[in-house]
Amino acid sequence: MTPEERVPVLIAGSGSAGLCAAVWLARFNIPYKILERRNGPLEIGQADGVQTRTVEIFDSFGIAEEMLREAYHVLEIAFWSAPDAEKGIKRAKYEADKETEISHQPHVILNQARLNELMTGLLGSNPPIEYRCEVKNVVVDENADSNDLESYPVRVDAVRDGVQKTYRAKYVLVCLPLQTPWGCDGAHSIVRKSLGFKMVGDSSDAVWGVMDIYPRTNFPDIRKKAVINSAVGNILLIPREGDSMVRFYTELPAGTKVSDVSLEKLHDHARKVFHPYEMDFAETFWWSAYSIGQRRADFFHQDHRVFLTGDACHTHSPKAGQGMNVSLQDGHNIGWKLGMVLQGLARPDILETYVLERERTATELIDFDRKFTKLFNTKYRQEHGITAGMFAEQFTKAGRYTAGQAVQYDASAITDIGEHDKELVAKVTVGMRFPTAQVVRSCDAKAMQLVKGLPANGQWYIVVFSGDLSQPEAMSRLDEISSTLSQTVQRLTPTGVDPDGVIDRILVTAGDRKKVELDTIPDFFTPVTGKWKMKNLGKIYADDESYNSGHGHAYEAYGVDASKGAIVVVRPDHYVAKVCRLEDVESLGSFFEGFLVPARS
Repeated sequence: MTPEERVPVLIAGSGSAGLCAAVWLARFNIPYKILERRNGPLEIGQADGVQTRTVEIFDSFGIAEEMLREAYHVLEIAFWSAPDAEKGIKRAKYEADKETEISHQPHVILNQARLNELMTGLLGSNPPIEYRCEVKNVVVDENADSNDLESYPVRVDAVRDGVQKTYRAKYVLVCLPLQTPWGCDGAHSIVRKSLGFKMVGDSSDAVWGVMDIYPRTNFPDIRKKAVINSAVGNILLIPREGDSMVRFYTELPAGTKVSDVSLEKLHDHARKVFHPYEMDFAETFWWSAYSIGQRRADFFHQDHRVFLTGDACHTHSPKAGQGMNVSLQDGHNIGWKLGMVLQGLARPDILETYVLERERTATELIDFDRKFTKLFNTKYRQEHGITAGMFAEQFTKAGRYTAGQAVQYDASAITDIGEHDKELVAKVTVGMRFPTAQVVRSCDAKAMQLVKGLPANGQWYIVVFSGDLSQPEAMSRLDEISSTLSQTVQRLTPTGVDPDGVIDRILVTAGDRKKVELDTIPDFFTPVTGKWKMKNLGKIYADDESYNSGHGHAYEAYGVDASKGAIVVVRPDHYVAKVCRLEDVESLGSFFEGFLVPARS
């Protein structure tokens, strides 16, 4: 009989989704293991677009700086069309790659293998990844109790180096491509079949080629993102990191079969698209061809013990740059929730919100991809009278979605949507990611983005906009609510854990910070924490003029009336969970107790 190895969380697949979930588990000190069929870490990834939301996630993990230093920054898009087929393509216009207000972070290009390496670096010196280990079967005990955290009801059968292995886990994340974008069974389709899941959707006859090339050309926008609509087809041009390599996504003529595509044909077709410009290929680093398909899994979980993430639950075209990003955000969503449950901080039913939130996200992704893909189809544009100008306009309008900033979660136990939310915080939406604005940290006068004060360490955040504390009524109001906030947080913080270990607090004042002494602010906002049990002064910020970076006007950016103030509750993944009036601070207790486990009476 094959011996069984027990592990609280087993992750099948070391792609973006699995690694991002693992980062959370490591931060919660939850034991886990990743099973990967490859011989080692990913060496060359096909994905490369890193959307602004993903950059924000990396920043919250503390690994964005290195990524941004190495990456190509997408700042401008050039739109090209061919008003005269014989004369060839001509630049129509330039557009900014993203609206300034979408995010303070840029859209960048960096190979997926490097992104995975950065996340793996957060997993310790010896990450628990078993390479050359292929998952063959996943079975959940039909008598399993979803609330029993002591049991190991999921059996995973695998083969490593020809040797059968069996694992028992409390939870399993399946991050494997269970079906290819064009509808064929993926390498791990046996896993999909063992779980009884189906990939639902369709495929099209459109065939595209993709290649990473080192071009010799006189095309002037070769180092800019460019959308080229020519009389013979379309190319989406994406410069790669390193200042030399460029990626071409190339629409191939109608009737082309994937099996008939060769590198020589891709080169010849690209030259025709770029007419009248010269296009030669010094070297082709990588190439492939694919037909477009959009599919999603019919179910995202089994008994809330096995969860599908990433490529396991959605496939689509690569042109919108969503695959790696949405997959990573799947892992980001489930990772912190598993961490809180297995630490005994949250009840297991919080895991149901993963399905609620990411199923909708996948459905919206498939719908968007269908529409976005049609924009690139020459025949579709001709049939529907879509001009080059209309194409550029629709492409630009899609920017908020492709940046990953359009995701909005429905109401749930951890997302409390109120009828009057916008009256309190006009520019913050419950269920969407918490935006940022420049503030000044009161303890050292440092100008910084507010989200930098909300690192992704597993805590929830109560962000209090108190108004101008130099006004006696504002200070009195803050004194009154601080006692209630302190009692709420204490009830949900286990003995031995720092006061900010489960629910952290951030104070944002208005007005001249120099008129308010830090020692007059309630102790709730300066908790005693850390190894040396020192008073933490880094949680108090002011919406005030800085010495070198101007004024951030944070209250205006968030849409908060300084005379009334407001409270915003931010989840560990930086999505907004709730807003309320300062006078309704007691409602936070019932909100948190709806999913967190009380630790003190």
